[in-house]
Amino acid sequence: MSTDSAAATAFWIPGPGQGELRREAIPPLPAGQVRVMALYSGISRGTESLVFQGRVPPSEHERMRAPFQAGAFPGPVKYGYASVGRVEAGPDELEGQRVFCLHPHQDVYQVPATAVTSLPEDLPPGRAVLAANMETAINGIWDAGISPGDRVCVIGAGVVGALLAYLAARIPGTRVTLVDLQAERAPLAQALGATFALPEHGPSEQDRVIHVSGQPAGLVRALELAGHEALVLEMSWYGDTPVTLPLGEAFHARRLTLRSSQVGQLPPARAPRWDHRRRLALALDLLRDPVLDRLISGESDFADLPRVMRSLVEGAGQVLCHRIRYPAAMSNP
Repeated sequence: MSTDSAAATAFWIPGPGQGELRREAIPPLPAGQVRVMALYSGISRGTESLVFQGRVPPSEHERMRAPFQAGAFPGPVKYGYASVGRVEAGPDELEGQRVFCLHPHQDVYQVPATAVTSLPEDLPPGRAVLAANMETAINGIWDAGISPGDRVCVIGAGVVGALLAYLAARIPGTRVTLVDLQAERAPLAQALGATFALPEHGPSEQDRVIHVSGQPAGLVRALELAGHEALVLEMSWYGDTPVTLPLGEAFHARRLTLRSSQVGQLPPARAPRWDHRRRLALALDLLRDPVLDRLISGESDFADLPRVMRSLVEGAGQVLCHRIRYPAAMSNP
C-alpha cells in the first residue's frame, strides 16, 4: 500500500455567499488511517445553505461543527458531511472498498479507518450520498415514536422529509401524507408510498406531525394538523431566523407535545444499545431501494462546485439532493 504524500483540492467558503476550490497538501499516511479518493458527495439545501450564507448563530458555532470541518464559522470554513469514495491506501481489509464518510467536499482525504463505513455491495455509490440524510430521517422516526396504524403527516418534501415519509409509510397500517407547497412533488410522494397534499389541504387530527420544511409557517400548520394529545416533531433548523408560534390559541387545550429532534444525538431510549456507527450502517442498508434515486435531483462536476453552490442557494425550488461528481467517478466508478 502507498503511504506517500499527496495533494488534494477542497471546497472552501471564504465568507458568506462565497465559494472557492483550494489546493492543500496531504502528508504521508499515518498508521491506522485511510486515504480516500472521492467519487461523489451530496448537497441538500438545508444546513449547507445556511452555512454558505454565513447564517450559523455564534451560539451554535461549536455544536454545528462537522466531523472533519476545517476553519470556523462564518468563514473561512471547509464544510460538508456526505462523501462517498474508494479507499486507495490503508489497512489491507479496507483497500479498494467503497466507503461513506462524514467529510467535506474534497477529492482526496485522509481520516482514521474508524471514520469510514463500507457500502453494501449492492448499493450504488451515487445513491450513498443520501446516507447522512437517511440517518437524520431514522432519528426522526425514532423521536416521533410512530406506531402501526398511526396517521402521520410530514410537512416539507425536501430530502429529509421525503425519507421520513418513505420510512413512515413502511410501518404497518400507517397512513402517511407528505405536505409541500410544490404540487410537482405529488408523484414523488406516491412513489415513496405516501399521499400528497398542499398545505391548505393537509389532513387534520394526525397522530404524529413531523415538520421539516424550514419555514416558520410550516410549523404553524403542523400545530393546526395535530390531533388531541398528538406529538409535533420539529426537525427544521432555522439558523438565525426567529420563529413565532400561536401557542395562545388551542395549543394547551389540545395538550399538544412539541418536541425537537437533532441527528447529532441518539434518542435516550436507543443510546444504551446504539451508537452512530450502527445507525449509519442501518442508513446505508435502507438506501438499497432504487426508488430513492428519485431524491437525486441533479449532478455537477466538482470543478463547478463554487458556481453550483451559489445557484443552489439562490435557486431553484425543485432541488432535492444535488450530487457532486469527482474525476475518479468518471474514470473508474
